[in-house]
Parts: sequence; C-alpha cells; structure tokens
Amino acid sequence: MTDIKFQKRRGALAKYLISFPSAAMVVPDGDWEAVGRDSHAVIDEAKAAGVYVFGGGIDEAVPPALVSADGAVAEGGYPWAPRLDGGFTVLELPSREEAVA
Repeated sequence: MTDIKFQKRRGALAKYLISFPSAAMVVPDGDWEAVGRDSHAVIDEAKAAGVYVFGGGIDEAVPPALVSADGAVAEGGYPWAPRLDGGFTVLELPSREEAVA
C-alpha cells in the first residue's frame, strides 16, 4: 500500500497530468505484480477521494498524427517534442503541491 492520502475536495480545482513514460518503468521482472497492485491501490484511493478524472496508456504501435490549427492532419508529432509513450493519469486538485504529493 502507499503513504499517499487523498482528501475529498470542494471549490476551485485544476487538472494535473501525471505521466509515466515507458523508459521510466524500469522494474525487475519479479516486481511487476507488486507494482501493478500498488499502482491500482493509488488509483482506487484517488477515485474514492473524488480527485481521479481519467487515465490510461498510449498505444505505442499507433503512430502520432499532428493536427494543425487549420485542421490539416500530418503523420508524426512535433519534431522538437519528445515521443509520447507509456501511461498517464489526470487528477483534479486545488493546487500543484497536492498533485505532486
């Protein structure tokens, strides 16, 4: 289990993206079950506190598409941007400090 405790919140809230790039997920083979269990526990706690918005993973087999302001679509992403991969979670909280915690 985790030491993170979410509080139910009311009032002005902002959404915060927490990303988990594939390269950051360096986990020994025998620890994947525990990592999965612990990460689901954190998500369950965020849902119970009412701060979870949504989350998921990016399918790395699907190439990115860049949509410009005029609606034109081109293959690939921004050349200067890092590749998007891994997973993400969006939480809604009153402050950045609480999102980081």
